[in-house]
Amino acid sequence: MASVVNYEMVEYAAAYLEGRLSVHPRVAMVLGSGLSDLTDQVADPLPVDYGDVPHMVTSTVQGHQGRFVSGTLRGQPVIMMQGRLHFYEGYSAAMVGFPIRVMRHLGAEILVVTNAAGGLHPDFQAGDLMCITDHLFLPGLAGHHPLRGPNDERFGPRFPDVTPPYDPDLQRLLREEAHAQDVTLRKGVYAMVAGPSYETPAEIRFLRALGADAVGMSTAPEVVVARHAGMRVLGVSLITNVPGDFSTDDQDPEAMHKQVLTVGEHAVPTMARLLTGVLSRMTSEK
Repeated sequence: MASVVNYEMVEYAAAYLEGRLSVHPRVAMVLGSGLSDLTDQVADPLPVDYGDVPHMVTSTVQGHQGRFVSGTLRGQPVIMMQGRLHFYEGYSAAMVGFPIRVMRHLGAEILVVTNAAGGLHPDFQAGDLMCITDHLFLPGLAGHHPLRGPNDERFGPRFPDVTPPYDPDLQRLLREEAHAQDVTLRKGVYAMVAGPSYETPAEIRFLRALGADAVGMSTAPEVVVARHAGMRVLGVSLITNVPGDFSTDDQDPEAMHKQVLTVGEHAVPTMARLLTGVLSRMTSEK
């Protein structure tokens, strides 16, 4: 399993996928835990399993089907990741970002990234949606960074400025759509931890002190890779639990992950309406 991604790997994988896509994608989407049903709204969907794509690794987490789905959604040619890759699965940060590079190589200009996250802000409740305004990439700060190693200028510059990581204009479209749909939309900073263990009470206090409003185990490496490649990024977190949701007598990790998926299932209609509305606004503003 590769720990470093080179241009030839991306080129080879993209060439394989290109002949199996139903569209030339403008928008790439990463669907997090419990959010995969959004692919049901894609017109003329064409799926390709991750395992069939050269150099692509498979997703091993419940709720992540592990395939690309291409098609048209609200007038936008899209390619979706139905399930993502995670650092805690044993993949390097570079490999976590590999499919983002492939979708960029296929022509995607915008990345819409979603995730399931734990709420840290005291006002957040399970089921809330949060527009990600910035992130704390803790594994990246500790050296597990997707851009570590030799840099190929065809991907992007050696020292990229990823500020702002999340595109202000796309955030504006999201806020406008939320207002139009009368959906409460939180905003805040997403902290990525390595996982797969959930955070201890002391770690939650630490993350809050750093200014994090939500915490999860994904997204940041994908966003860094996308920004390195010049993509615009929109990030949305589904708050699936908040500290105190689980009693001290019920800390079964499988039960906790099951709740993440359950909350995701209940919130999918709202999330789907919001994201498809944003795609419509992208179409009207082209």
